[in-house]
Amino acid sequence: MADKPTKGLADVVAASTALSDIDGKAGRLFYRGYDIHDLAGRTTFEEAAHLLQRGTLPTGAQLAKYRAELAGGQTLGALVEENLSKIAEKQTPMEALRTLVSLATADDPDKSSNSPEANQRKAARLTAQQGILVARYHAARSGNTVPEADPALGVAANFLHQVSNRTPTPREIEIFDTCLVLHADHTMNASTFAARVCAATLADMHSAVVAAIGTLKGPLHGGANEQVMRTLESIEPSRVAGVVRGKLAAGEKIMGFGHRVYKTEDPRATHLRRLSEELSESTGDRTFYRMSREMEEVVFAEKKLYPNVDFYAATVYHYLGIPTDLFTPVFSVSRMSGWTAHVIEQHADNRLIRPDSEYIGERDQKWKPIDER
Repeated sequence: MADKPTKGLADVVAASTALSDIDGKAGRLFYRGYDIHDLAGRTTFEEAAHLLQRGTLPTGAQLAKYRAELAGGQTLGALVEENLSKIAEKQTPMEALRTLVSLATADDPDKSSNSPEANQRKAARLTAQQGILVARYHAARSGNTVPEADPALGVAANFLHQVSNRTPTPREIEIFDTCLVLHADHTMNASTFAARVCAATLADMHSAVVAAIGTLKGPLHGGANEQVMRTLESIEPSRVAGVVRGKLAAGEKIMGFGHRVYKTEDPRATHLRRLSEELSESTGDRTFYRMSREMEEVVFAEKKLYPNVDFYAATVYHYLGIPTDLFTPVFSVSRMSGWTAHVIEQHADNRLIRPDSEYIGERDQKWKPIDER
């Protein structure tokens, strides 16, 4: 008899990958062997995306070529353009992204090919377009227009410019760029696993990414950063400690703490805490940062839990002027680089992912005619 399966596939190795790795005990994250502490603040998101999708940190010439590909992929397809306003009226942000990325398949010139070359081109287009989709969705639901994406700007600068319709400062761009690098990939998380399961059927990259977006939509995976901000906004600044202790005593979960893999501090949280503090000082409003620090201290004292990537990402995005209900879509802007890299890797050495299951239902049931049941 097989061993009893672990709930949620905890500690089950589901795939081999060269893309990212985690040392949960030491609190370390690596992209293709590079420590996240070496990459964050030193590499641009485009460099990190190139590393994940194409295997190396780019040279100057390679980066210029990749940036040109991203710039060339910024134009949204006709079907997306035709339906974006209607979708914005009817769907929430993550629902809309799931629909829009699916629609984008129709006008992708490589939609019928899973070849390595086609997958690389699709990965660049999807990475280039995700931030534009989020900004255009936000503008459409608000009755506004957005500036055209500037081919000379990177993903971070274009997104901040389009979502806020203002010119971000150079330091704001650097900070958001670091956020994108920190969120780019994270081993076999739920959305990445969904993408790989889909890709393993030899479905196309867009289908796999739609599976990932649908998975990220669930509040146990994406959405935690939004809930962190909602929690902060719901508490009087002077009552943080009491409210948090009360929630913990009642058995409620405080979003943004604890991680399935890390047994110490999430290394991404280390950077985001510092960035949150910097932005709180530069904006002249330290309230939410101070509340976050107090909440962190109380949760650790009571439960010995560390903040994860979502906790300080919430206040960083808030200080950058990003609407709260777009926090999870912003996650997808970054993670698109990792999802597409995993699809490339899965297609390159594929086997259908088909785990077994443990049957726990009734046995030896006997059929009866309907009038005897």
